[in-house]
Amino acid sequence: MTQEQCHDLKLKCGGSWKLVLRFLLAGEACSRREKSHAVAGPGHSIAVSSKGVAYSFGSNSSGQLGNGTTEEEWRPHPIRSLQGIRVIQAAVGAGRTMLISDTGKVYAFGKESFGEAEYGIQGSKVVTTPQLVESLKDIFVVQAAIGNFFTAVLSREGRVYTFSWGNETKLGHQTEQADLEPRPLLGALENIPVVQIAAGYCYLLALACQPSGMSVYSVGCGLGGKLGHGTRTDEKVPRLIEQFQTLNIQPAVVAAGAWHAAVVGKDGRVCTWGWGRYGCLGHGNEDCESAPKVVEALSNVKAVYVATGDYTTFVVSDDGSVYSFGCGESSSLGHNTAAAEAQVWPSHNIVFSSTMRCGI
Repeated sequence: MTQEQCHDLKLKCGGSWKLVLRFLLAGEACSRREKSHAVAGPGHSIAVSSKGVAYSFGSNSSGQLGNGTTEEEWRPHPIRSLQGIRVIQAAVGAGRTMLISDTGKVYAFGKESFGEAEYGIQGSKVVTTPQLVESLKDIFVVQAAIGNFFTAVLSREGRVYTFSWGNETKLGHQTEQADLEPRPLLGALENIPVVQIAAGYCYLLALACQPSGMSVYSVGCGLGGKLGHGTRTDEKVPRLIEQFQTLNIQPAVVAAGAWHAAVVGKDGRVCTWGWGRYGCLGHGNEDCESAPKVVEALSNVKAVYVATGDYTTFVVSDDGSVYSFGCGESSSLGHNTAAAEAQVWPSHNIVFSSTMRCGI
């Protein structure tokens, strides 16, 4: 960071170097730099090795594998055009992919514009190899999140930018429906540093660093109560989810599925909210919850990570165990059953040693 950027960050942290340190440590934990990880979309997946090599496999009708073709690949293959570029983070959506390098550059491929006006009319061009997103070249990006009809990125300084296409997707800034240039979120998060973002169906979650501790803000479509404010109304600018204060939970990890969301607290508790179809909230039923609710069935588990997909939820514990619940179609929960049944309570699966993300 430049001296000016450091000064601005300190001001956003209330002039406290202690809060700046908390922000940096939390951001480093969320970015998982130097650690391998994998992300799964609706039809394709990206795996990033600890050395920063990105591998892709799965469906490829829009060029989302980045291998220069639209042919499917059922085994992981490195994205060769990125040779020499160290990738630290990946984001996937329906037919589209974004990768972030250790220098803060963003590379995009697949369908849609990703804010690149020169790609022409939305969806009119299929990009089959990673292309540098020029509209983000002046922003040092550390994370990206792809939702339905919009994309969000997080800068090194903790600022959130979004660009979108389609209707009802003006997340946090009053502009035209198709925002081909990334714009910073307005409202409360203008002066509060963010360490992690998560995107779902027309909504965004942001894990923010404040003097009182970590907090979660939400913005966008409130259908099903997925914004967590106790209602199902939309929010045009980011709004603090107050329920975590009531529950005395310090959020550490956020996850946004298509219609439901989840948080892991610093103490290892898991909260879920939103549309509860197929039991994806883990509360033993299929009811909707419009505010975060602790998953009591995991009370004896200390969670460290959570991932949410399209009516599925996966929780990783501190001993590497994985618990899953929600829609079991196509054995997607990893349980030893062929039945496409709903799993309304968390069920123990297998032991892993890293993180995962679900497709929506």
